[in-house]
Amino acid sequence: MQKRGIPALVLVLVMALTACGAQSRPVSDVDYAQAENWAWYGVGEDKAVDVFFVCPTVDTRDEWNMSLTDDKTKAKFLGALNMERGIYEDSARLFAPYYKQAAMKVYSQPREQWEPYLETAYLDVSAAFAHYLKEENNGRPLILAGFSQGAAMCYRLMEEYFDDAALAEQLVAVYAIGWPLTEEMTRQSPQMKAAQGADDVGVIVSFECEAEEVDESFLVPKGTRMLSINPLNWKTDGTPASKEENLGACFPDYSGGILREEPALCGCYIDEERGVLKVTDVSAEDYPAKVPGLPEGAYHLYDYQFFFRNLQENVALRVDTYLGMTGQNAA
Repeated sequence: MQKRGIPALVLVLVMALTACGAQSRPVSDVDYAQAENWAWYGVGEDKAVDVFFVCPTVDTRDEWNMSLTDDKTKAKFLGALNMERGIYEDSARLFAPYYKQAAMKVYSQPREQWEPYLETAYLDVSAAFAHYLKEENNGRPLILAGFSQGAAMCYRLMEEYFDDAALAEQLVAVYAIGWPLTEEMTRQSPQMKAAQGADDVGVIVSFECEAEEVDESFLVPKGTRMLSINPLNWKTDGTPASKEENLGACFPDYSGGILREEPALCGCYIDEERGVLKVTDVSAEDYPAKVPGLPEGAYHLYDYQFFFRNLQENVALRVDTYLGMTGQNAA
């Protein structure tokens, strides 16, 4: 048998070598058929859409990748997920795997040394997503979501899985907040499309918050320009959004309960040179960076919190838009 003029023997050898390469690729050692390896698994059965959420960095222990047997760190992991839960739970069924995320210690190293630990984390995320697709998705509409390291993992999922046209058609949106999406990434993976408005679907919503005086961080180094969308006016240029457009900043606890809610807390605009989201009307003194290695005025911890109600409203809008476009009914 020949294929496009390739001799059969050569084709067999190529296929054999490919198979050998696939077998030698590292795989996750976590069994995602076990309930204990999920923080959320199918929470919210009455929803028509699923969200696969990847947790941000919570591991501050002296290790390179998070241990899945440390109960204290897993409790922080679940708590961090619950802080964003309210944005998605009214619109989607929730899935979130435990994974051997890169610990905070990794980010104290030069950037070129991060990859082995991020790859270890991603092997778990990919295995969990593959399990979800096989056992739970059944063609359902899907949101990918993550914050910080979780957003970086979402980009890797997009690269690995969403060049498949059928799966891409199921994608409502990706909320990859707190880690930069760049023009280079969209060129290398055309399935990765930056959001352009409030209700486009199959796109990536991304931004990273800073005070106006900040000019770099390890999240968005000098020379990097990220592709952001403003979560108040849903524009991608420098058009300012006033604090009056902010439906409510919310500051949840680890149970997901709202400790404080403040409408009109802050406005924002996109810095057109670096692409980051500059937040107005608040001070770095009141909202300290806290994350080791980030400068004061880096509002990374508050990316979701500052715009909580606007994001919640937007998730519902994109879900409704997707279901309307595809002729599906909300559950």
